[in-house]
Parts: sequence; C-alpha cells; structure tokens
Amino acid sequence: MVTKVPRVYTGPPPLPAASLRTRSRWWREVLLLVAVYLMYDGVRMLVAAGHGQAFADAHHVLGIEQALRIAHERTVNHAVSAWPVLGVLMSYAYATLHYLVTPIVLVWLWKRRPWQYARARTTLVVATLLGLVGFSLFPTAPPRMLPGFVDTLAKYQEWGWWSGNASAPKGLGGMTNEFAAMPSLHVGWAAWCGWQIARNTVRRWLQVVAVAYPIFMVAVVIGTANHYVVDAVAGLAVIVIGAGIAGRVERLRDRTSSAAIPEYPPDAVTRSLT
Repeated sequence: MVTKVPRVYTGPPPLPAASLRTRSRWWREVLLLVAVYLMYDGVRMLVAAGHGQAFADAHHVLGIEQALRIAHERTVNHAVSAWPVLGVLMSYAYATLHYLVTPIVLVWLWKRRPWQYARARTTLVVATLLGLVGFSLFPTAPPRMLPGFVDTLAKYQEWGWWSGNASAPKGLGGMTNEFAAMPSLHVGWAAWCGWQIARNTVRRWLQVVAVAYPIFMVAVVIGTANHYVVDAVAGLAVIVIGAGIAGRVERLRDRTSSAAIPEYPPDAVTRSLT
C-alpha cells in the first residue's frame, strides 16, 4: 500500500542572487526606467514634424491592411467618435492608462513577485527599445491625420487636459512626435501588463481584467484613430521578441552566476561536516 504524502505549500521559490541584487539596488532600477522613458520621448521628438515619409508609410500600411481585408479602422473610429461617452472614455484611456498602469505593475512585481521582476523588466525595456527603432526607421502618420478619419481626442479636447496634438497636454503639442504610430507601444505595454498580472495572480477576477485590458487598449488606439490594426499587431510582436531576448539574458546570467560559485569535492564536504 502506497501512502500519499500531502502536498504542503512552502511559499514562493527562494530568490536567486540576481533578484536579491535587483531589490537591493532599487535606485538603479528607477534610473534605468527613467532613462528608457527619456529615450522614448526623445526619439519621438527627434523625428521631424511634417515628415513626408510618414504619410507615405501610412498609405503603405493601409495598402497592406486592405490586401489582407483587415482595414477596419474607419468603421471603429466613426462608431467611437459619434458617441460622447465612448469618445471621452477612450480619450482618457489613451492619454492616461499606459502612464499609470505600467509603472504600477512594475512596482507590484518588484514588491510582491521579485523572482519574476528581472525578466519582466528586461522584456519591457527591450520591447520599448525596439519600438524606438520602429519610430526612427518607419515614421508613420496615424489614421487621424488622413482624410476620412475623426481625431477623437481633438474632438473632445475640451473634456480633458490634452490639446488637439495627440495626447500631449495643452500648450505642449509641439513637444511630441505625432508620427510614432508603428509599433503601438500603447498595445504592447498593455499586453505586457495583462500577461504579468494574469500569470502572477490566482484571483480569477483579476485574471479576467488582465486579459481584457490589452483587448480594450486595441479598441482604444483604433477607436481614437491613433493607430492602425497593423500597429497593434506590431506592438504585440515587440513584446514577444522582448520576452525571447529577456529569457536568453536570464539564462546567460544564471550560467554566469553558477560558474562563479566554487565547487568542492565530496570528501571536502564530508570532512567539513565531521
């Protein structure tokens, strides 16, 4: 007769050395994320306003979508902009959520799931850097700048703090690059947030919210005519690529840490215990 031994929850796995170093050097994490954010805004501003290539690239994107029969931006945009409740809600979501939810999830991981934090942070950083490359090499005018679309944020700008220039605060419209449409980091960051929350919680309602958040953000960026469907797909792609690179970095770090630990012959361990 085989006696079953009951499984006992022993808590989270012990923190590896890399996670302990990350937690003890929180200020370096803050500096890294601030640097990435400054690069994000800096690259957005470096692309010259009125760049003719951005409109050519926009028409290329629309051409690809029409060939694939996924060019549904205009229908969604008109439906959202026609209803003030939807227009205002999605305008606030576009202007606010990626600046609020993403840092909150990062801090939550750092405090509550430190063994997941380093890889998650690296994924986010790499994905953002890939986004900056996309902004630089493929400047793309958003749908709201093309005929037949409604600039939802501009239409409802009196309801919020933003101006008619993207989601920039009033008076600061000239400080933002309006051609940073490809890829959509709004969607990429939302997908990262949903992924990290869903895999690190057992609360069913929170998992449902985590899955719904990136889906809602796709509707937001398309409904406000700030991104194309292809932009949203590209936003998901940079997260997937970032996760792959982060996994390789973590495995390399683990091998390096293992190599740094001295190995002792069994007899030496036995002598130390006697």
